[in-house]
Amino acid sequence: MPRTRLKVKEVAASKGWTQSKLGRAADLNPRTMQEIYHNPYRDIAYSTLLKIARVLEVDVSDLIEEVPDR
Repeated sequence: MPRTRLKVKEVAASKGWTQSKLGRAADLNPRTMQEIYHNPYRDIAYSTLLKIARVLEVDVSDLIEEVPDR
């Protein structure tokens, strides 16, 4: 079964955003941002993804990908 992987770190970096700046702009707890960056297979709320997508000016679908299970 495929797993969902977050691409927040890669998309943010390609747009010049750091973890801390993105977290502040999206009004997210620093710990939440740290967990997203360090565990891309973490389950997160859709509302959190939506906040990040709005700041990065991308669609939510740009922040996730399905990868084959190992």
